[in-house]
Amino acid sequence: MSVLHAHWIPIAGYLHILLLDGPSLAWEYLRRNPEYRRDWQRYLRRPDALLPERWGLRLFEDPASDARRVQPAWLPDPDGLVPLHADDNPGAEAPPFRLWGIPGRKQMTHDGRRLVLASFLGNQVIRLAIARELRDGMPYSYAVRAGLDARSRWRAVEAQLALLDSGSAEPAVPRPTRVLMAHMRSIQALDGVQAGASQREVAEALFGADEVADRWHADGELRAQVRHLIGRGREFMTNGYRRLLRLRSHP
Repeated sequence: MSVLHAHWIPIAGYLHILLLDGPSLAWEYLRRNPEYRRDWQRYLRRPDALLPERWGLRLFEDPASDARRVQPAWLPDPDGLVPLHADDNPGAEAPPFRLWGIPGRKQMTHDGRRLVLASFLGNQVIRLAIARELRDGMPYSYAVRAGLDARSRWRAVEAQLALLDSGSAEPAVPRPTRVLMAHMRSIQALDGVQAGASQREVAEALFGADEVADRWHADGELRAQVRHLIGRGREFMTNGYRRLLRLRSHP
């Protein structure tokens, strides 16, 4: 393995993954997809020749930018995205919309129809779709898409509203979940094999050279675990990333 392709080895480059939600994880997988990267290059040459809908996107995004810099506009909207609209029949105590009163570090994009805001508070994310007619200081309402998952979407709205009401205080960041640890390792393993590393080299980056020296065998548990992480990463990269946009499926 060339040192020139060993950028994937330091685990510090992957720790931000432990703070990502489903839509951000989906982008981390998709941006590693070689076919998507080829489509991006074709899009740069001929912007009208390709449709991003193939990838579940409203707009193409640069795969060189990770989820700390880019929040794609997904199609359809992620379940946790809360649409906000101007309220044309507000009650007497209707609160006004205050864009800059929303806590957290903000990323904003325009998908051609509305402003899409992601605001990060520790490991929690507020995701809002702000309708074109809604202005700062106007009373507002929010919508929940109908369907079998309406109750889950309503719980997501409640969670978003609780974060909005929390003020500017940063919440305590809990210990990473096993699911997020698995995603971090899968993504690092995926980068390793795409850089030309062997399974053993991937294992050394993930678990340490001493651990591999003690436990690496042709039919051993550690090798099976690395194969599983690589296969999991490839599956999420090709199409499984779409599941990460749904509330009921965040494996």
